[in-house]
Amino acid sequence: MKALIAQRALDLGFDACRFTTADPPQSAPQFRQWLDARYHGEMDYLQRNANKRVDLKQVLPGAQTIICMAASYADFKSLVSSSGLASSVISGPLSVARAATGASRNPPVLRSGAAWAGRQSEGARNGRAFVPGSPTAEGGQPATRLPAAPLRSAAQAGNPQPGGAIARYARFDDYHDVLAERLKLLAEFVNRLGGAGTRSLWYVDTGPLLERDLAQRAGLGFVGKHTNLISRRLGNWIFLAEIVTTLEMEPDAPETNRCGICTRCLDACPTRAITGPFQLDARLCISYLTIELRGPIPVELRPAIGNRIYGCDDCLAVCPWNRFAREGKLMQEHTRPDLVQPDLIELLSLDDAGFKKKFTATPIVRTKRRGLLRNVCVALGNVGDATALPALQRAANDTEPLIAEHARWAIQQIEKRARSKVAVRSAAL
Repeated sequence: MKALIAQRALDLGFDACRFTTADPPQSAPQFRQWLDARYHGEMDYLQRNANKRVDLKQVLPGAQTIICMAASYADFKSLVSSSGLASSVISGPLSVARAATGASRNPPVLRSGAAWAGRQSEGARNGRAFVPGSPTAEGGQPATRLPAAPLRSAAQAGNPQPGGAIARYARFDDYHDVLAERLKLLAEFVNRLGGAGTRSLWYVDTGPLLERDLAQRAGLGFVGKHTNLISRRLGNWIFLAEIVTTLEMEPDAPETNRCGICTRCLDACPTRAITGPFQLDARLCISYLTIELRGPIPVELRPAIGNRIYGCDDCLAVCPWNRFAREGKLMQEHTRPDLVQPDLIELLSLDDAGFKKKFTATPIVRTKRRGLLRNVCVALGNVGDATALPALQRAANDTEPLIAEHARWAIQQIEKRARSKVAVRSAAL
């Protein structure tokens, strides 16, 4: 029966399918500690449905098996850097980040929490989920980190005004819809195989599951130090999906952590949101700041965002396991080339109707116009020049206060850079 289900999953376009029990995740106590520390920021739904995440019988009474699937979204035709600003990280680990959140100088050693775990949390496949395991490198030796590099703007790097950077997973039609069509068919197939009385629920970022814990236990991959799932066959450019079923099946062997002493993801994080191996303070994560956060982005964190306007891939992009990444069968026909590096000034001109027309079929619609244009203003403040000022001045008068405030900040940053250049030239004369 397992073989039939796995083959059906592959036929429907998934790249991997594995099975595990509906037993509670071993990491449940650490997940609750992570919530108690408020590392989940404003994502209060994680607290509200925490009991379900650690007890799958509350999700589906009588649940016996979790069918875990992965779908690759690696796209070798548009390998543009997600950040656009190579190695742009804050000078001094967490120095700016702590000021923004009030985080303690020595935060408790907590593995990362389920920061993106439902449709209401758009970064689920690429955001951070609660991670079981040790906070030390494989072999018991503490992992080390390289010193942070100084923050550089694109203008300083000789690229005065690049387009906006959108996380790779969002450069497609909405994966929720794409995967949901296949999951519904697969769940119906499971119910037919199980016979009368079999019940199954399917989820793609939409259910109260600690999906990376389950995926690791099913053997799909292992949770890396960046708190994302890594597949030895697919790398970490993968969407996850699950079917919870009352049908009992033999579980597959779990995967073991294979990060070794590597700390590339920690060193790459622009805001030092990965506070240690397997530890995430979501309040500092650029994916959280540009997607989940509804209000103003803390001023102290804005420079580190660079030209990112939706999500951040830096910790994923540096993972050496991506050498094994391969393009998936399912997502390629749903690519959106116009979202690879969209023009920031053009985006700033979008009204509500224009925003909906461009983004309704994509994950980006989640931020609404106010959230995306907030992010665009921050990006222009970091990498824009005088040519962006007219658009920003119009945005500074937007009826949406969130956009207007960030536009005024961006204008100040551009003008400050211009004054600095004049001062440098004057000093050189």
